[in-house]
Parts: sequence; structure tokens; C-alpha cells
Amino acid sequence: MSTSQRHPTEPIRPLADLSAVVTGASGGIGRQIALAFATAGAKRIGVHFAKNHAAAQKTADEVAALGADPILLQADCGSPLACRELVDDAFQWFGRPDVWVHAAGADVLTGEAQNWDFDQKLAHLIDVDLIGSIVVGRHYGRRIRESDSHSPGGRPASLIMIGWDQATEGMEGDGGQMFAPVKAGVEAFAKSLAQEYAPQVRVNTIAPGWIMTSWGESVNEYWDGRAKGQALMRRWGTANDVAAAAVFLASPASEFITGQTLNVNGGFSRRWERNEP
Repeated sequence: MSTSQRHPTEPIRPLADLSAVVTGASGGIGRQIALAFATAGAKRIGVHFAKNHAAAQKTADEVAALGADPILLQADCGSPLACRELVDDAFQWFGRPDVWVHAAGADVLTGEAQNWDFDQKLAHLIDVDLIGSIVVGRHYGRRIRESDSHSPGGRPASLIMIGWDQATEGMEGDGGQMFAPVKAGVEAFAKSLAQEYAPQVRVNTIAPGWIMTSWGESVNEYWDGRAKGQALMRRWGTANDVAAAAVFLASPASEFITGQTLNVNGGFSRRWERNEP
């Protein structure tokens, strides 16, 4: 049905009939992206998780309730071998996943990991967020190119990575010194991969700012004020804000966009004044 023929109450489904894999979909931003993709009409969605099967199943159940067909995919993205096997498994299930969102990332701010020392946290972030992104991205690009060589002329695939809005600007403290180099590496890698695999694969990065996740729910008054003050929109971002950007970058509306980093941070405020806690 064309846009002009669509009934006014019928939802717009920009991802209609596409298949997608979302890593890190057992919770947080990854989970919301999977749900947003289902709402946007994706027909099949790979719901990846590392350890929390119950949470991933909950995501899958909600994806199914929204009309998409979910498939659970388990892998430790801190292992290069497991990353390659994850991509191979996805191609086995989907044939050719049209969209891949690599939202899997190490949580070193909550849970047991928050008590690790700086070196342990940094090493874990490098293994999961940086090396995992590189291995998954390279293998996905190769598999798409191989697939398209047998049936050329199709729609470009979309690969979306997750960066950080302060990765190239820097931030004080241990958090900035861990996340900035790792996420800057992810963003630089994505731009290089876009050069390698165009036009078969579009590669873009979403760089979230202060997003309300489990860490954000536990912060003190200083960090709450900083998150709101550093955004021109004067509020925390939400997982829904990031998911909306992912839907756009996965959709045909962005088919002439590749090698870009999209900040989802409410606009960084240059008027904010830093006040130490």
C-alpha cells in the first residue's frame, strides 16, 4: 500500500518485511531497539543475549506480541570466536539479515563489575565493546558481500554500532578515561568499515549521551543535574530516543547515509557549568 493509500490510523512501518539482529537485546537500549524494530514492521528479529536467558525470553515474547518472529541467539561478545559464530548462526537462521544493530556492551558501572579496579574494567570494555564490535562488524560485512555476490542488486544492508557522544571530546574521571578511547575506537572502526563495504553495507554509529539506564536510576543529585544540564533539551535521554534513531538508520529513508555518527544526546549544552560534587 502506498503512503497516499494508507489509512490515517494505520501505523507507519518503515522496516516492513526486513529481518534484523539486535545484540545486547536482553535489556536496556538493545531491548528497546528490538521492540522498536518490531513496532516498525520488521518480520524477523534476532534477540541476542550473553547470559540472561530469562530477560532475553521476555524481550522475545514482547517482540512476538508486536507481530514479529523472534529468534534467541546466545553468545559472549568478549570472545572473538563466539562473535564469529554468532554472525554465522544469524545467517543460518535468516539467510541474509538486512539489519544488524550491535548494541552489546560491557556493564562496568553496576553489579559486580563496579567493584573492579580500573585495569579490569578497561580490559573488559576493550574485549566486549571494541574487539567484539570489530569482529562482528568485519564478519557481518564479509557474509553480506558473499550473499550479495549470488544475488546482486538488492537493498543495501545496514550495520549500526553504538558509540558515545563524548568519545572524541573526552570527559574527566575514570569513566571518561575508559569509555572515551574504547567508544572512539568503535566510531573510527565503523567509518573505516563503511569505506570497505559500500555500497553493499551501510555502516553508521549512534552515539548516545546521558541515557537513563540502570546506572542512571541510581545516581546522586550531582550526576542527575549534570545529565540534565549538559543536554539542551534539559532532560535525560531514554532508550526510546536511541531506538528511534536506530529505526531511522535501518530504514530506506537513510539509504544515502553511511560512515556517519549520529549523536543522540539532546544537543550538548555549552552553557552548562561544571560544579564538582
